[in-house]
Amino acid sequence: MSEELNAQSSYYKGLWAEAKAAGQLRLKGYKILAKRYKTSFGEIDLIAQKAKQIVFVEVKIRARREDALYAITPRNRRRVEQAALDFIAHNPSFSDYEMRFDVIAFSREKNGGIWAEHLDNAWEVGA
Repeated sequence: MSEELNAQSSYYKGLWAEAKAAGQLRLKGYKILAKRYKTSFGEIDLIAQKAKQIVFVEVKIRARREDALYAITPRNRRRVEQAALDFIAHNPSFSDYEMRFDVIAFSREKNGGIWAEHLDNAWEVGA
C-alpha cells in the first residue's frame, strides 16, 4: 500500500513540477506547444517555442539538488532526442527550426523552500 501511495505522490509531484516549469517558460517568453508529448520512444515533458527555436524540456523533481540535476541519464537523453525527432516528423512546419534540449530541475531547500534551475541547452544531440 505505501508503495502505491508513494507512486501516486511521485506522479502528482511530477505534474506540479511540469506546471511550474511551463509557467517559468511562459514568463521567459516561450510558447508551450505540448505537455507530456507521448511517442513510441517515450514522453517529452514539455515542448516550447521561442522565435525559430523548438525547445524540448525534461522536468525533474528530486529531494536533493544534485539528484535533480543528475537525473538525466544518457539513455534518457537518447529517448528524448528520438521523441523530438518524432515530434518534428509529425509537425513538419518546425523542420527548419533550431532544436534545443533543456532541463528544468526542482528540489527542496533546507529552509523548506523549493529550488528551481533552468539549464538551457543542457546537452547536445548524440552527446
